[in-house]
Amino acid sequence: MHLIPLSKDANVNHLLLFILVTMTQSPESLSVFPGEKVTIRCTASSSLRSYYVSWYQQKPGQAPKLLIYDDTDHASGVPARFSGSRSGTVYTLSITNDAADYYCLAEGCLHLSGTACELGEWVWEGRRD
Repeated sequence: MHLIPLSKDANVNHLLLFILVTMTQSPESLSVFPGEKVTIRCTASSSLRSYYVSWYQQKPGQAPKLLIYDDTDHASGVPARFSGSRSGTVYTLSITNDAADYYCLAEGCLHLSGTACELGEWVWEGRRD
């Protein structure tokens, strides 16, 4: 972790904080029978209270589609057969009946000055499932 002053002015106390977080998705691939529930996990290399994960689905020839944001919230129009959960540094997407590529996106916000978001960090990881 590195703390770097954003200003040499003694009256400015904002700091820029760099934190390296790696997301590891598992399993890399899997085959299931139609109607069977699938669970995909993304594990963060370290814990940061203000990290949230979004899950995206991508089908061939299409742009990624947001399914889940803030760990567990459904994007507009996303059916209940998709669900997200979190336990510590492990983020989980559960799916029924939908073959595609799935990606997790870790998004962090550090609140160093009131409620303003001082830093956002994004880490992508994805596999064909």
